[in-house]
Amino acid sequence: MTGRPELCVGAVVVDDDRLLLIRRGTDPGRGRWSLPGGRVEAGEAMVAAVVRELREETGLDGLCGPLLGWVERMGVDHHFVIANFRVDVLDEVPPAAGSDADEATWLAFDELGCTDLVDGLAAFLADHEVVPTGRLPL
Repeated sequence: MTGRPELCVGAVVVDDDRLLLIRRGTDPGRGRWSLPGGRVEAGEAMVAAVVRELREETGLDGLCGPLLGWVERMGVDHHFVIANFRVDVLDEVPPAAGSDADEATWLAFDELGCTDLVDGLAAFLADHEVVPTGRLPL
């Protein structure tokens, strides 16, 4: 089994009927679409980690809002506890992939149903009413 659980954060960024997503460049979930985010560093506040990870993975600056909810993801080689926060972007520029993201984009809600999302993301978005259920692959 894995080591100790690691605290992670995710940025839920919505612009009208679009969601900001990154295509993961590393495992777990390599090649699949996810929220921008990652591990909280030692001594770092979760709010600061959300803003840092957003900038590292998309090139966008943001303002962290409220906690939407959390998920727990476990595999043979990982155990992540992920706190997902609502984030408002401060930039009017297109996202640009960086860090461990292969791609960053705004994806229309209508396209989410045919997008290879990481495990559990569609359910999280529906459960927290981020995206209307009918537009997600549940």
